[in-house]
Amino acid sequence: MQRIWLTMLLLCGMLSVKAQNTPYAVDNVQLKALTGEMRGLPSWGEKHILIFYVDPDRHKQNEAFTYELEENGRAKSPMIEAFGVLNLKDTMLPNGIVRSLAKKRTEKNGALVLADEKRTLSTTWKLGDCNNKFVLIFISKDGELLFVRKGELTEKDKEEFYALLEQYS
Repeated sequence: MQRIWLTMLLLCGMLSVKAQNTPYAVDNVQLKALTGEMRGLPSWGEKHILIFYVDPDRHKQNEAFTYELEENGRAKSPMIEAFGVLNLKDTMLPNGIVRSLAKKRTEKNGALVLADEKRTLSTTWKLGDCNNKFVLIFISKDGELLFVRKGELTEKDKEEFYALLEQYS
């Protein structure tokens, strides 16, 4: 009996790791712009997409990495559209305040930020639990989810991400 249970645990673990690392097709989704209107993801089907899916309760998770990425310019490419998505369903903060702060910041830096009020990304794309996590997502222009990392990025995660960027820049 213990052997069967152990085998089942190992198989489940292998399947979840495989699902996390295996490219699979995802569909464009509708999210809210900070101004309130619904819209699809920008450049869908035209460019590769880099998404910073952030729970506002953990907005500083991977902050050093995001500054590093901004400074080294490795994600800046005419082939890549990068933007942020706020995971508003899982935050303890009032959504209106989060939107207001995000609007002020994007007015200064010109970044695009969308709002996910219903866990649309995590449920539609089967990302699993994204609560209290910074999620780094990369999708090819063909709609293949190629990279997902949740939580604090390891050095290995960063190396794999940069290697992927080199392939698609």
